[in-house]
Amino acid sequence: MSLINPLNNTQALAGQTSVSSQNTGPSQQATSAAIQAATTQSAEETSTTGNPFIDGIRLPDESSIPEANNQELTQEDFFSLLSQQLSMQDPFKPVDNDQMIAQMASFSTVDGINNLNDEIKTLNSVMTSSQALQASGLVGQKVLIPSDTGHISAEDPSLKGIISTPETIESIAVRIEDEKGQLVKTFTIDGSAGGNIDVSWDGLDKNGEPVASGNYSIKATGRVDGTSEELPVSTYAHVTSVSLGTASTGAILNLRGVGGIKIGDVLAVSET
Repeated sequence: MSLINPLNNTQALAGQTSVSSQNTGPSQQATSAAIQAATTQSAEETSTTGNPFIDGIRLPDESSIPEANNQELTQEDFFSLLSQQLSMQDPFKPVDNDQMIAQMASFSTVDGINNLNDEIKTLNSVMTSSQALQASGLVGQKVLIPSDTGHISAEDPSLKGIISTPETIESIAVRIEDEKGQLVKTFTIDGSAGGNIDVSWDGLDKNGEPVASGNYSIKATGRVDGTSEELPVSTYAHVTSVSLGTASTGAILNLRGVGGIKIGDVLAVSET
């Protein structure tokens, strides 16, 4: 009986393994690639079940959140949400036809309101342009504005305005002040007629000399019920040009030396 050396047997097996690993040829590599491809395909097939409802509720492998670019829902977004709602509904409790029609009608109403807003904006633009065109007829004329400040220049050497009185006043004291608030001239006018009293300043100071060009204020005081009170004064200004403005402001009248004023704030129009 012969004995087998375990050590020699182990070495022989190791040699066979080494030879087997070194003799790996192209055919064995192709076989490994085919097995790996089959495994990948099998994994992909197991990710879907073929049932749209079950596949629809599976968590996605990657985030599919779109980038935020617009916060407004369009008609395409609405139909996308409606289609998603129909695909996710319970087949035993489908969406009622009335509910679906109500949703579509609601979206149509919202879409109609948006279109109406666009039309209103266009209409406002047209009305603003038309108003500016009509206001252009005021260029070169004088308008009464609710301000006690007027402009004196070589073209307009005098200043006119209106003093509003709550009742008849025998005598109204008028003061003319420059832009710094310094007194330029004082005089009195008759206010016995009551109501709106015309006031006019010839543009001369207390010494009878023409004043320099600039803005001057008309201040008026009178005794009302036995008490001296400041009376509201409005002045006339020369319109040099008209600006379109916006839908909220309307046409803007540009006044010589005074600035701009909304056409809606004009109290009266006077001839030149």
